[in-house]
Amino acid sequence: MTDFTDLPDLASERVGGVALSCNDEFFAERENLLRSHEAEWREHAYTDRGKWMDGWETRRRREPGYDWCVVRLGLPGVIRGVVVDTRWFRGNFPEACALEACELAGPFDLAELERADWVALVPKSPLQGDAKNPFAVDIARRFTHVRLNIFPDGGVARLRVHGEATPDWARLTALGGPVDLAALENGAHVIACSDMFFGSRHNLIRPGRSVNMSDGWETRRRRGPGHDWSIVRLARTGTIERVEIDTTHFRGNAPGRCTLEGCTGARDATPEGLLGWRMLLETPMQPHTRHFFDDALRRIGPVSHVRLSVFPDGGVARLRAWGDAGSEGVGRLDGVEPAAAVAAFRACCGSVRWAEEMAAARPFRFVPSLLSAGERLWWSLGPADWLEAFAAHPKIGEHGAPATGHARWSEAEQAGAEGASAQLRGRLGQQNQAYLARYGFIFIVCASGKSAADLLALLEARMDHDRDDEIRTAAEEQAKITRIRLCRWIQENP
Repeated sequence: MTDFTDLPDLASERVGGVALSCNDEFFAERENLLRSHEAEWREHAYTDRGKWMDGWETRRRREPGYDWCVVRLGLPGVIRGVVVDTRWFRGNFPEACALEACELAGPFDLAELERADWVALVPKSPLQGDAKNPFAVDIARRFTHVRLNIFPDGGVARLRVHGEATPDWARLTALGGPVDLAALENGAHVIACSDMFFGSRHNLIRPGRSVNMSDGWETRRRRGPGHDWSIVRLARTGTIERVEIDTTHFRGNAPGRCTLEGCTGARDATPEGLLGWRMLLETPMQPHTRHFFDDALRRIGPVSHVRLSVFPDGGVARLRAWGDAGSEGVGRLDGVEPAAAVAAFRACCGSVRWAEEMAAARPFRFVPSLLSAGERLWWSLGPADWLEAFAAHPKIGEHGAPATGHARWSEAEQAGAEGASAQLRGRLGQQNQAYLARYGFIFIVCASGKSAADLLALLEARMDHDRDDEIRTAAEEQAKITRIRLCRWIQENP
């Protein structure tokens, strides 16, 4: 099965993929794995290490084990298949390979990799030399990193990781403002086009500006009637407020004019199954120009797909479509009964008054509105309400169920403290008790991504505060915890 190869390469250097680390790269560097162009052969080209090879190549292994390389995906997402390309590696390719993946949330992935929970995507499988070896993947989870293992050693020219980009929507929409609904990195997908003889349809929605004509969507010269078109499934259904149609680098082959239409259909709809197209924009085009449109757009309501038509043919570098995507998770929270809403909010923060006022403040509709209201209402409360919220948490380093809230969330937030030595856990427990005796409430800190040593250092540093200052500091930490949990509720209730 190789149908997945029609999907974008989530690991390519063109979309920001990086080969983070490997155990060996004696003959050829790991960065070559993610080059966007096909591997090449240079006859009689040698370095001081040996034959020049366009790939990642390790030395000959003389002891048990295997070699590996960790890649941070340029576009986190659901992986549908991988291609391990051994082009030009004929007598020095690995016997077999395996692929694992994980999802990391923090910015310091080199440290997080040590605690990563790796999931097997491709079991140990034989490889052929000088060939593209495809492997389908059937795990519908979002991943941010992959690890390629080769047995026992050798060279791989390219690693292609095909799939569907899946952004962190709660983070993407948290600060408000329009979102590019046609962006590949946000989950949009070009499902079909009439022709792409000179340039792939996927280039149309790639991140960043195009680098040359090859980095756009370009059709062959049309010699008969008709026109060319490309259909984009938007990242989410939304109302488009601004459009960019970019013909940069297309100087003698830009379209004469174009139209942009929208419709609403199922995410898995075929081009033939998309009906009810409505005109959003019709405009002449100029060569080598970024065209922006806002007031010129027709008001056709929310759409799930757009169709860009070029007349009669030609090249377009990029299509951008910014709009209001709303949030289905927030909509679900807006629609539940008051008692259910209060329960959901108390899972995020243990203050009864805060939860009741949040339930009464609905509807929010958008993530920024929800988060802004949560923080505003939190700071309108007083120390008594804050202390009630603090009491809902288990102590740092302990596994007792919280008085209210969400036990699984508490465990996940304190996951960094797992694996600490008995001595360190004992010290953390002693300091927790000392803190409780000094201030009369448990130590509150946003523990996400922090190790047991980090938490202990923070706890000890805050033991010098006076009680009023420490209540305020703990309230600030609670506000951060609440924000994270609101976003988590939305993610888990899409």
